[in-house]
Amino acid sequence: MIGVAVPRREDRRLLTGAGTYLDDLDLPGCYEAAFLRSPHASARVLAMDTTAAKALPGVIGVWTGRDLADLVKPIPPKVTNPKLYDVPRYPLPPEYARFVGEPLAVVVATSRHIAEDALELIDVDYEVLPAIASTGAALAPDAPSVHDEVPGNVAVHLTQTAGDPETALATAPHRLRERFVVARGGGHSMETRGIAASVDRATGEIVVWPCTQSPHYTRNLIAYFCDVTEDEVRVVVPRDNGGGFGPKAQFHGEDAVVPYLARLLGHPVKWIEDRSENFVATMMERTQVHDVEVGFDDDGRLLVVKNVFQHDQGAYCAGLQVPTITLSTLPGQYRIPNIHTELIACYTNMVPTSSVRGAGRPQAVVAMERMMDRIAEHLGADPAQVRRVNLVQADQFPYQVGLTFRDGSPLTYDSGDFPALHEAVLDRFDYAGERDRQRAALAEGRLVGIGLGAYVEGCGLGPYEGARLRLRRDGTVLVTLAATPLGQGYETVYAQIAADGLGLDMRHITVATGDTASIPFGQGSFASRTTVTAGSATLQAARRLRERILDVAEVLLKTSAANLCFVDDRVCVVGEPDHGLTLTEIAQVANIGKHGITLPPGVNPGLETTSYFAPERAAYASGMHAATVEVDPETGQIRILRYVIGHDCGTVINPMLVDGQVLGGFAHGIGNALYEEPHYDAAGQPQTTSYLDYALPSAVEVPPVELVHLYTPSPLNPLGVKGAGEGGTIPVPATVANAVEDALRPFGARITSLPLTPAKIVAALTAG
Repeated sequence: MIGVAVPRREDRRLLTGAGTYLDDLDLPGCYEAAFLRSPHASARVLAMDTTAAKALPGVIGVWTGRDLADLVKPIPPKVTNPKLYDVPRYPLPPEYARFVGEPLAVVVATSRHIAEDALELIDVDYEVLPAIASTGAALAPDAPSVHDEVPGNVAVHLTQTAGDPETALATAPHRLRERFVVARGGGHSMETRGIAASVDRATGEIVVWPCTQSPHYTRNLIAYFCDVTEDEVRVVVPRDNGGGFGPKAQFHGEDAVVPYLARLLGHPVKWIEDRSENFVATMMERTQVHDVEVGFDDDGRLLVVKNVFQHDQGAYCAGLQVPTITLSTLPGQYRIPNIHTELIACYTNMVPTSSVRGAGRPQAVVAMERMMDRIAEHLGADPAQVRRVNLVQADQFPYQVGLTFRDGSPLTYDSGDFPALHEAVLDRFDYAGERDRQRAALAEGRLVGIGLGAYVEGCGLGPYEGARLRLRRDGTVLVTLAATPLGQGYETVYAQIAADGLGLDMRHITVATGDTASIPFGQGSFASRTTVTAGSATLQAARRLRERILDVAEVLLKTSAANLCFVDDRVCVVGEPDHGLTLTEIAQVANIGKHGITLPPGVNPGLETTSYFAPERAAYASGMHAATVEVDPETGQIRILRYVIGHDCGTVINPMLVDGQVLGGFAHGIGNALYEEPHYDAAGQPQTTSYLDYALPSAVEVPPVELVHLYTPSPLNPLGVKGAGEGGTIPVPATVANAVEDALRPFGARITSLPLTPAKIVAALTAG
């Protein structure tokens, strides 16, 4: 079944309105929570009077961080570093608010409406403090401190080098430098964050239903905040999840508060984030400022790249995964003997940043790919040719870049064929023809430009993921995963993988996910990692379960397992389809048995297998994008005329689903390239807190795309797969920016800030 475009099993219930999301959960008599959020980016809470709020009919209780001393424990960063100046991030900070939207108190009432009415009755006395709203402001010599204990507002300063970059820069025949700015953006999933919790009165178990990408991570932190063992917490992710895109892989303060209060009250409590809260309180990503310099020879061959970038960490460090990915993603598909890549992560009075689809890679690709075009322009060369002379060659894999990836392993590209991918995209794009059409358009007075963008994506990250397979009494096989689906089609893909490993038709296979009571350990769905890890675990467990089933059948049919095969839902002697047993009959013997009766000799009980796959290091997917755009110089509007995506994610399990992931990622990338830009004033006040002000692309704005696939299996896992969920997003901003600057080249305009809004285009034309 691997490689077959099987339609998604999930779609019927989703298309007919039968999906089950968190807010569909029926908890009779459930209380609802609402959070009081800071209206200031930086303030000290001098006093908070909750008397009137508590007196409102229907209010169960009102709590601040000072009321819940046991809950005021730091939320640990997801990824850290010994050099990090970490500061506590509390679920309900008792004294200081560090960003607009930070939760400071919680109301629990019989309905959300009453809870929100009560919020308006809370009287807070704030001492408003100076705020930092950008990395530039954070690094200014006279900048106020976001946290008194952090010198210069620098959360962490890290550098990686390969070769001798300073000498290479000093001796390079040609040098260019530029500053590029990439704006913030959010995940904006259709279903916002939320969490519900209850306590089983009989067992004392805390049962939690969260919108999360990482159920076991959530379970462990809830156990930490409630001061219980992880076995006393059960996390059950609803069957359907309306998108994640990174923010739901993080642990926010509300995720600790709601289970804590459910346990305190002995009553179910639920909180569903509204869209206004999502704009100000859910973690974001992308904000980086890159100062990049390259040295190269007369042929455009890269001799050195130096990139020093500022990363907006927000008010707290939820984790360093994003900037450390940027740190090592810079080289992309190119052979660069000398590299200097340097991170300065700053604390600001903004909502904390963490992963959003692409997770630090789009910013690095902007820095590298924009400079590739600048090299071509400087030399009067073709941008495609400049890329050709720098590509890692197919016979150089595994290719050691000379840096360290965010998983702690040496940055080593496992497999690929970048030149073949490059040429396949240019052929489909008809690159020479597009250049001819561009010249013809210019002769007509139209501004048409062509852009290219290449990337390498570290994916399939550890530490591990697991799968449990069990033959059930009805003769079907249940595949249980710790990782939770967010729209990727897990119920289909993992049934395909299990079917391949078992040699059994996938009609007899069911997939269940996201229940920590069903599989004890897991990491979650993020970082384009799950098919590598959970997929490999599923394949391994399926192969072992096949052996176990055939071992039982061998005894019962009195023949060698080598002579047996699956025929529909039966295990039969090869060539004798009538001589066999159904899977139900085999389960009856090995799993159920007869009470008090000894098993047949040679039959081992329990047809269940569990496997955990831990990759030795990351796998590396890759891709190449090509675009033609037209720019209206009067309005600044950009129209994409042609777009081709080349993608290599190794072995493809389900081509239809991979295409869907790539195209969905592309839509996200179009938003980052052209539309999504939150604005803040100098005091850190958000100015774009609804979709009236924050533009997301719709189906109308996303242009048609042509896809080209290359398949270079990874040698690092038994499936040969790599990640597919983020590749469509990663190079889009760089590709579109290259195309737009190419279109504006007659005016000498420079594109250095993303997204490319009409106002920025007009400003670039005026400045040029």
